[in-house]
Amino acid sequence: MSLRVILRILGLLLMLFSLTMLPPILISLWFRDGVWEAFMSGIGITVVTGLILYLPNRKAQKELRIRDGFIIAAMFWTVLALFGSLPLMLFGTDSLSLTDAVFESFSGLTTTGATVITGIDFLPESILYYRQQLQWLGGMGIVVLAVAILPTLGVGGMALYRTEIPGPLKDSKLTPRITETAKALWYIYAALTVTCLIAYMAAGMSWFDALGHSFSTVAIGGFSTYDASIGHFDSATIELICVAFMLISALSFSLHFMAWREKTLSHYFQDPEARFLLLFLLALTAVTVVSLWLTGTYDTERGLRHGIFQVVSVATTAGFGVADFSAWPGALPFLLFMAAFVGGCSGSTGGGMKVIRIILIIKQGMREVMRLIHPNAVIAVKVGKVSVPDGIAQAVWGFFSAYVMLFFLMLVGVMATGVDQVTAWSTVGSALNNLGPALGEASGHYGNLPTLAKWILVLAMLLGRLEIFTILVLFTPAFWRR
Repeated sequence: MSLRVILRILGLLLMLFSLTMLPPILISLWFRDGVWEAFMSGIGITVVTGLILYLPNRKAQKELRIRDGFIIAAMFWTVLALFGSLPLMLFGTDSLSLTDAVFESFSGLTTTGATVITGIDFLPESILYYRQQLQWLGGMGIVVLAVAILPTLGVGGMALYRTEIPGPLKDSKLTPRITETAKALWYIYAALTVTCLIAYMAAGMSWFDALGHSFSTVAIGGFSTYDASIGHFDSATIELICVAFMLISALSFSLHFMAWREKTLSHYFQDPEARFLLLFLLALTAVTVVSLWLTGTYDTERGLRHGIFQVVSVATTAGFGVADFSAWPGALPFLLFMAAFVGGCSGSTGGGMKVIRIILIIKQGMREVMRLIHPNAVIAVKVGKVSVPDGIAQAVWGFFSAYVMLFFLMLVGVMATGVDQVTAWSTVGSALNNLGPALGEASGHYGNLPTLAKWILVLAMLLGRLEIFTILVLFTPAFWRR
């Protein structure tokens, strides 16, 4: 492990991150909202800090190892989210406190979509744009973008890529070279964003709203330029477009790459993870829509529209809203919220535990039942036609155990700050799954939560984004031994 190399890389990444504050300046000047100085200050502070880290270590050259990748990934998200909060603290009389600004920045970069802000409709346009842009950058992972750029600066990338791409099957690459893999992912990501932007504009959104919502839709983020989210537009066409792109982004980007390279859609239906997700969403939608009809919550059309949209939005961990699902009758709010624990496919921009892990947990549970009946049988766990190595199966159970343990500890921590049980478990679950919406007192926004509770949820967002082990490994003595 080389501290100087790590500091050099962080310095470079901070200076690169400062460039992301330039577009909000142009938006500020275009709309004349008077906030451009906040972004200039943010750029100045970020660049100076980056130079302080980079210049003394600029000659440090060493190939990254796995341990370096863990440290950089954890520090990268933490440091960038902290510096990303600067404009939110500096934009004027309505600027956020340190805690709220950090919370909002982490929520954006981790694509959680939880907000502490009320009166979003009245925020300056450049701040509205900046929140959406944070989600877009975090969607595929700024680390993956850096993997495509840093090799030109003499920095290896596979260690970073392995700690950033979500899911248990991290070593499969789309192309022989990791740099080309990262570029391929971002080309697909950018193409989906542009397509979504055009579709939103064709459906009636202004260019500004279409740009902001295309950022957060493809990122499965959930931030909106309005308090009422997608419900502000009250348009079935816009809702349908949003549902379509949430589904696309919740599928593995490796499937999108295969579709682009081979010019066929057949592998979407052959992939066990994609099939499971689509069937799961279909079943959940049927239950939700029928329940809304039978309880008289909505008429036929509204029940169908709101049921489909909220199921896809919550289950894929996007978190957009067209209705307050927390007020729906019976067990529906709890059922939808629990669906977010499944989340998107591995290699997607969705959060949650990932579909492939749920499949493996179910299959391993069935295998243990069969072993009770046939104690001497050798039963393989298969996903599709592929046998899953026992090492991956054990890793999934290890992830699940760590997930449950951390969920419990953070739930107790949030409740200890005075938050009621429903609000506590839903906010922790929402943050850990990178979902956004919650139940109880946080069903509208997170602004009224105690300060300590917000910091616990920030940690939960980071753990969820880096899939727990990337952070936990840093707290093991063995990691720091030579």
